[in-house]
Amino acid sequence: MSFTSRRTFLKATGAAAVVASAGAHSLSAAPLNKPIGLQLYSVRELLPKDFDGTLRKVREAGYTEVEAAGYFGKTAGEFRQAMDRAGLRCVSTHHPLDKLKAQLDELTDYGHALGLEYMICSSSVRRDPALKGPLDLDDWHWVAGEFNKIGEKVKAAGMTFGYHNHTPEFGREGGVLFYDELLRLTDPKLMVFEMDCGWVFAAGQNPLDYLNKSPERFPLLHVKDMVKGANGGYHSTVLGRGLINYRPILRAATGLKHYFIEQEEFDMDPIEALRLDADYMRKLEL
Repeated sequence: MSFTSRRTFLKATGAAAVVASAGAHSLSAAPLNKPIGLQLYSVRELLPKDFDGTLRKVREAGYTEVEAAGYFGKTAGEFRQAMDRAGLRCVSTHHPLDKLKAQLDELTDYGHALGLEYMICSSSVRRDPALKGPLDLDDWHWVAGEFNKIGEKVKAAGMTFGYHNHTPEFGREGGVLFYDELLRLTDPKLMVFEMDCGWVFAAGQNPLDYLNKSPERFPLLHVKDMVKGANGGYHSTVLGRGLINYRPILRAATGLKHYFIEQEEFDMDPIEALRLDADYMRKLEL
């Protein structure tokens, strides 16, 4: 999802309170020997209309793990019970940085009750909220420091904190690439990175450059394919129908623990497209 739309969506869906109980299913997918995961932003328009029914369709489409993008006003107990009924396991969630800073205790309590392994920051903000425009190098240095603080608290709550990229992280100032600074200034003991391979590609970078250098820092991936539109911008599409070759990327992802397919735009029924995405990953030969 785009930087702005993800942040707006996560603010709108919000988080609720506490309490939960367990349960998970596991289905290995060749060739990664990892469960096939879905970022639930992919079904953001379906969940509010039929939460339980949409989760059931996600499971039927071939997914066993999910990453949340908002909690849709449900308590942790309600959210987890819905996952259990559908045969899904929610292992990760997304929150924007401003919400993490304002509600970290509430969100970690919720995440712990939900049984999350990871809490991921989905978008960053400027150090001075009165300033407009994209983050500059000083902002990203401040963000790195905030990430270390948040990572320490999330770790104390029994989960792992991480950061998900879009394209602004690959801007430069004075020859310095912002994403490289995030990697340099954040403590690997306190946080990880969730590489969105589609947005790395759209930013003109190569996921392999990062995975080959430090694969252990990327235990999570977003797997999405991209095509270029008539306006020159990139749009997501069904896996295997776009421009990204995932074979070398997945071979290089030797630190991978979970991956989440994310498709943001559809030219067919969304559930059918997500079934095709899952089939692609299941059949992909590395």
